Amino acid sequence: MKVILNEEVLGLGEPGKIIDVAPGYARNFLVPRKLAVYANSASVKELEHHKIRLERKRQRLVTAAQSVAERINGKTVKIEGRAGEGGKLYGSVTTSDIAAALQSQFEVLIDRRKIHVHDPIRTIGGHSVDISFIGDTRAVITVNVFDPAQELKPVKVVEIAVPATEETPAEV
Repeated sequence: MKVILNEEVLGLGEPGKIIDVAPGYARNFLVPRKLAVYANSASVKELEHHKIRLERKRQRLVTAAQSVAERINGKTVKIEGRAGEGGKLYGSVTTSDIAAALQSQFEVLIDRRKIHVHDPIRTIGGHSVDISFIGDTRAVITVNVFDPAQELKPVKVVEIAVPATEETPAEV
């Protein structure tokens, strides 16, 4: 079944693209969520009429995504988590946690589905995370997970008594 995408769908394409998908996928997922419309003769004519408008909108989105990517690329996001012995977290840091931290620390609103974590973040320390924007725009950030309870623990200072010797070093 042929449909016209209204929005970018991961793995399918960008807005305005005519694609062939399974009828159930179009009927149950794409069309009800307004991600696509059925590709009949009227919608294809309308698409041709609105292609210029869609291209301008896409260019604005790409430009905005590039500016956000440049702004956060290489930055470090700090996230607080509770950890036990050996630096293992109770639970894990999710993409929602990373998106919320980006919004609070850098005032950047990023959809959690655009954030790609290579391995689950379950330990304290720095972790590399990829963020995919529209098109080929990407950014890499570092997520620094810390436990404030472990950082604030007082360090015991051990004094070592050095026995006094009768010999004194020679003065120079």
